[in-house]
Amino acid sequence: MIQNIAVIGAGTMGHGIAHVFARSGRKVTLYDPIEESLLAAPEKMREELQFMADADYIPQEDVERTLGNIIICPNLAEAVKDADYVMEAIPECMELKKALFAQLDTLCPRHTVFATNTSSLKLSEMIADLPAERQKRCMVSHWYNPAYLIPIAELSKFGNMDEEVFDEVYALYEESGKQPVRVLKDIPGMIANRILHAQAREVFHLLDIGAASYEDIDKALMYGPCFRNATTGMLETADMGGLDVWCAAEDNMFPHFNNSDKASDSMRSLVAEGHYGIKTGKGFFEYPESEREEVQQAFYDRLIRQLKVSETYKK
Repeated sequence: MIQNIAVIGAGTMGHGIAHVFARSGRKVTLYDPIEESLLAAPEKMREELQFMADADYIPQEDVERTLGNIIICPNLAEAVKDADYVMEAIPECMELKKALFAQLDTLCPRHTVFATNTSSLKLSEMIADLPAERQKRCMVSHWYNPAYLIPIAELSKFGNMDEEVFDEVYALYEESGKQPVRVLKDIPGMIANRILHAQAREVFHLLDIGAASYEDIDKALMYGPCFRNATTGMLETADMGGLDVWCAAEDNMFPHFNNSDKASDSMRSLVAEGHYGIKTGKGFFEYPESEREEVQQAFYDRLIRQLKVSETYKK
C-alpha cells in the first residue's frame, strides 16, 4: 500500500501535488534543489489550503492536519529513502528527468514507483537506461495546473507495469480526490492536452483571420461548447445531439477548419514581443500591475466554484 510519498520539485506544480497527497492522509516529503523554491513552499501550501477552507471546500482543521503530513527536506537521499511513490515535477527536459530517475534508482527501495509529471516527453525514452525491473514500476502521472484545483490526473497504462501495481496507484489518486484517466498509448500530449490544443488551434486561427474579437471568441467558448462540456463529455454530447447530425455537420465544416502544424501567428507575434500573458502584464488581454493579483484570484475563485459543483455530478 502506498503510504509514503516523495515529491521532487517544489515550484509551480510540485508544492500543490504535495498537499493534495498529504490531505489524503499520506506522509509526504517535498524536495527541491533550489533552496529558494523549497523555503517558499510552506507558505504557498498554507495559502492554498486556507483558500480552500475559506471557500468551504475543506474543513478548517484540514489545513494544519495536511501541513503536518508534509516534511520539507533539503536532501534528496533523505527525501526518498522510505518512499513508496516518487512524483517528479521538475522542468520539462528529457536529460534532467533521465538523470533524476537514474539517481532515484540508486536511492529508493526496490518497490518504489517512479512517476513523471509530463505530457510531452516519452516515458520509454525517459526510463530506457533503468534496470528492467525498475522500468516495470515507472509511469506518467500528468496533472493540470493548478494541481490542487483541477481534478484530472492522467495515468499511463502502457503495458510496462503490472496490473496490481497500476491499480494501487489508481486507488491512491482516487483516494486523493482526483479523477484519474487511464492513457493506453504513449503519445505526445496524452489525452487532455491533445483535446485542449486541438481546440486552441481553431481558436487562435479564428483570431488570425479576424472572425471575431478576442472577447467574443472567449465568450463563444465559455457559454457554448465549454458550458456544456463542464458536465458532459464530447462523446456523450455527440450521442445526445445525434451522430447522424454530427457526421453531416463535420463533413460540411472540417474542410474549412485550420490544420496548421505550428503555433498561430497571433500568439507567435506576442511571444516575440515579450508578451507572455498575465506574468508579463500583457497577452491577448491587458493585465495592469495594480489589477494582476485580483485577476489571478478571480481565476482561482472560478475554479474552486467549478470544483465544488463537480463533486455533485461524478459518475
